[in-house]
Amino acid sequence: MARLIKVLSIDGGGIRGIIPALILQEIERRTNKRISSLFDLIAGTSAGGILALALTMPGDKGQPRYSAEEIIPIYEDKMKRIFSRTVWHKIQAVGNLAEVKYPTEGIESVLQEFFGDLRLKDAVADILVTSFEIEQQRPFIFKSHKARKDPQYDFLMHQVARATSAAPTYFEPCKVEVNDILGYRALVDGLVFASNPAMCAYIEVKKMYPKADKFLIVSLGTGEPQQRRIYDEIRRWGALQWLQPLIDIILYGSSVTVDYQLKNLLKPKDNFRSYYRFQCKLDLSQAEMDNIDAANLRTLKLTAEDMLRKEKEKLDLLCEQLLK
Repeated sequence: MARLIKVLSIDGGGIRGIIPALILQEIERRTNKRISSLFDLIAGTSAGGILALALTMPGDKGQPRYSAEEIIPIYEDKMKRIFSRTVWHKIQAVGNLAEVKYPTEGIESVLQEFFGDLRLKDAVADILVTSFEIEQQRPFIFKSHKARKDPQYDFLMHQVARATSAAPTYFEPCKVEVNDILGYRALVDGLVFASNPAMCAYIEVKKMYPKADKFLIVSLGTGEPQQRRIYDEIRRWGALQWLQPLIDIILYGSSVTVDYQLKNLLKPKDNFRSYYRFQCKLDLSQAEMDNIDAANLRTLKLTAEDMLRKEKEKLDLLCEQLLK
């Protein structure tokens, strides 16, 4: 019997990463297995990339250090520290117009403290984490299986986490030293090209397992912002009015395009479902990636819980397939 190749993909979204984390907690509860043992590849962008790294950190005897349930409170605490700034920084940045919204020291100290000296090759399961090289203008994708084979492609986990979450306007780009003629890579958040990294993950496992013909792709979103823009309101907008809405449209458009592609590439066949997408709707205040207010965190959790109730049958089927 042909082996089933299982892939997990986690979208980016800052604090909204709490939504896929709660879905993963439920999957672990239902299967009684760690996420790293259920999937052949775990892919993530930005917050999803950090989750992929955290879920595959080695603990005792080659087992993952944390369950999804254990990661959730840590994730909340770390994000609260990452998305914080002094009054003086707010003044210097003129809100967010003159420089990046958050100081680099905060995010870098948090990630170094959490991941320590662990390296990409140390991940207990294969992971793929996206970023984008701004000087060469091309994707730069971290792969643990590649890191194990070639030290040149091995990086500290905290560097990988920093690179995938270096969202333009929020944080400075991440400068990572490499041993080649250029000497370094200037990296920003993978959101700029792969807010939904599921297609990147699917292509990667096709290369990793060239003889495989049966795949199960599980794609977790961080919420779709619900805002309709009416023609008469926007038709005379200039560059200033379009700046933030255009970013939102590009990120959302990229995500739904990948969803559309995979739905058509991996249609159900012989009573087997090959593709799952879990996504929920968010209002504008919830959609802010750095809204770390306690009330917003609570609302995001309630939204995730509501989605899990509505998607119970789909989740039941997924967990059944994951255990086969």
